[in-house]
Amino acid sequence: CVIYIHTNQFDYESSLCYLQVKYMNQIKLFIDLVRLKKPIGFMLLFWPCAWGLTLAYDFSSNLNNYFFYLILFFLGAVLMRSAGCIVNDILDKEFDKKVFRTKNRPIASDQISIKLAILYVLILCFLALLTLLNFNSYTIILALGSMPLAFTYPLMKRFTYWPQLFLGITFNYGLILGWTTIQNQIDLLPILFYLGAIFWTLGYDTIYGFQDIKDDEIIGLKSASIKFKDNAKSFIFLCYLILCISLFIIGYLINSSLYFYIFMVLPISHLFLYQINKFNPKNPDKCLEIFKSNNFLGLLVFINIFVGKII
Repeated sequence: CVIYIHTNQFDYESSLCYLQVKYMNQIKLFIDLVRLKKPIGFMLLFWPCAWGLTLAYDFSSNLNNYFFYLILFFLGAVLMRSAGCIVNDILDKEFDKKVFRTKNRPIASDQISIKLAILYVLILCFLALLTLLNFNSYTIILALGSMPLAFTYPLMKRFTYWPQLFLGITFNYGLILGWTTIQNQIDLLPILFYLGAIFWTLGYDTIYGFQDIKDDEIIGLKSASIKFKDNAKSFIFLCYLILCISLFIIGYLINSSLYFYIFMVLPISHLFLYQINKFNPKNPDKCLEIFKSNNFLGLLVFINIFVGKII
């Protein structure tokens, strides 16, 4: 009897340990699936939202609403980026298996099934919808209208050399939403800024694309990195120049003080003296480092807008 009890106890503890390990493994796979350990993705989605919100906000009023919406945009960026990663991996499963950098992703390596991945997408989108419902109806409608862009982007590299352009249109859409959250209408100011931000994404994602350029050419995928591989620096320079011009126009239109133009030295220096100067298309590690540095660039632009609004 004693042996029986001990045996049952041992089996119970073993089963419990197995379930804990299995549960922790699923959490780890989910974190890998949505790239939570790589925050650069959702930060690049968040910064345009913060830019648009800051550009539209009246800082002479109560700041509680500003920080409330800033937090909502951050949550929305994390949720939608996570859902987007899963959709991207579902659509690119067969391609990811053939690319060294992506072959061990949870879906490509069959560690997570397509059915479970779709369930994750539905849950994340539902949570994102709950976040979105805190905004005005105009912003909600605009945000829902962007969903087709968000979930069809991964298909673009199969048909066009401009998937980075589609990414720019999608990733910077939050700039418009940030503006309409406060103003409840679309004006010329955010549209001009939005266009400049699209070229920013076109530039940094072209840099990012050089990590996989050899594999992409072999399996027949397209990208701006491939299209401009012989004159990449010139193309990226042009993209970043358009962003900077749009920032100067924004500063002029909001009647910024001299401090705004002085602070412009920071993003300009980062873009041209660091990113363009250090860019080496034959060095994947350097390409990734420069790509990630755009999180810092997003912060610099945010500071610039903030300075332009309050000083």
